[in-house]
Amino acid sequence: QVQLVESGGGLVQPGGSLRLSCAASGFTFSSYAMYWYRQAPGKERELVASITSTGYTTKYADSVKGRFTISRDNPKKTVYLQMNSLKPEDTAVYYCKAVHSVLPVTLNYWGQGTQVTVSS
Repeated sequence: QVQLVESGGGLVQPGGSLRLSCAASGFTFSSYAMYWYRQAPGKERELVASITSTGYTTKYADSVKGRFTISRDNPKKTVYLQMNSLKPEDTAVYYCKAVHSVLPVTLNYWGQGTQVTVSS
């Protein structure tokens, strides 16, 4: 059974930090690129960061560049999102996503999300 379980969300003051984790099971984690998305109330889900299956390449949305860091530990089957210098506009539900493309088939798995609230 495929599972992605996010954790580490919570309430933090502006300028604070959080580290999100996404633990994977039920599939070959090391073959999948991993993504973090977020969705704020009333807004569309947006891509925050991505990391290739090997971890060699990462990309970030302009809004989080320099503040967030995505990383992965393939033996632990876990992807992380270190979030520093948090702002109220970072408040959202954060989701991880696993993607594996062997054309013409693309497999996508989503986690259930974890709430991050940045407020004083």
